[in-house]
Amino acid sequence: MTRPRTFPRRPRTLRGQESRAGLVLISPTLVITLVVVVVPMAWAIMLAFQDARLINIRYTGLLGNHTLGNFAYVLSEPGFWGSLVTTLVYTVAGTALSIGGGLVAALALRGGFRGRTLVRASILLPYVAPVVAATFVWEVMLDPRYGIANVLGTRLLGWDDPIAFLTQAEGTFLGVDVPLALLTVIAFEAWRYFPFAFLFILARLQALPRDLDEAALVDGATPLQRFAHITLPQLGRVIALLAVLRFVFTFNKFDDVYLLTGGAAGTEVVSVRVYNLLTARDDIGAAAAQALVLAVVLVVFLAIYLRFFAKEER
Repeated sequence: MTRPRTFPRRPRTLRGQESRAGLVLISPTLVITLVVVVVPMAWAIMLAFQDARLINIRYTGLLGNHTLGNFAYVLSEPGFWGSLVTTLVYTVAGTALSIGGGLVAALALRGGFRGRTLVRASILLPYVAPVVAATFVWEVMLDPRYGIANVLGTRLLGWDDPIAFLTQAEGTFLGVDVPLALLTVIAFEAWRYFPFAFLFILARLQALPRDLDEAALVDGATPLQRFAHITLPQLGRVIALLAVLRFVFTFNKFDDVYLLTGGAAGTEVVSVRVYNLLTARDDIGAAAAQALVLAVVLVVFLAIYLRFFAKEER
């Protein structure tokens, strides 16, 4: 009986060994991403096309009765478009103010001085503090009955009555009606997240060469001219990156707004509406559809940015 002919096993090349090792190393991350991100996202997309409510969620599946009724219901609601406009105002204003505050703080703390490390560390407190603690401090500070803001306003600034910053939808400033609660929430957003921009911008400022700035100083350029023509152009890429990151994070923001106002007084952003549909109405399908619409709107804005601004940065 003849034995079958065997061929010698070819040894793996160095490239093949590296590829195999790379797959082994990234496999835990891939599994975690699939379980934590991809599977819940696919489940939410599937629920968005079904009449899924809390009472019948156990009967939903991949082969359920798919429909576009959830999207028609969400888009036809009068409050949806108003909340979308509120979300855009909140996102754009919060992003701009947080980056502007971080830029000012980074320029002010750029040089060397006594206690610089302590001051820079204290700048990070709003960002590293728990959001529940930060919102509680603001609620106490702005309370119309005993908050320090109203105490100082009535005693020193001549306010006639205390102002309910978090529960009053509109207020008068210099004879103009302004969305008071929304502006307060935007101010909280800028205060809490300007340290994030401060870290990025300060790191870039520390890496800027001093030659151009010193040459402009010798030529008689003013500080404003040196900032506008030398410093700011070199910060363009960092500021653009911060704008994208803060826009994405703020557009999906839920906890800050909900803990401060609960979405009342003209501060109902789309993420809060998703939560209300899910908890108050038990309409899981409509909540998933509205979350999907929110994601599509965000993708559209990011596509516009990449189309018109990213090429200039490259």
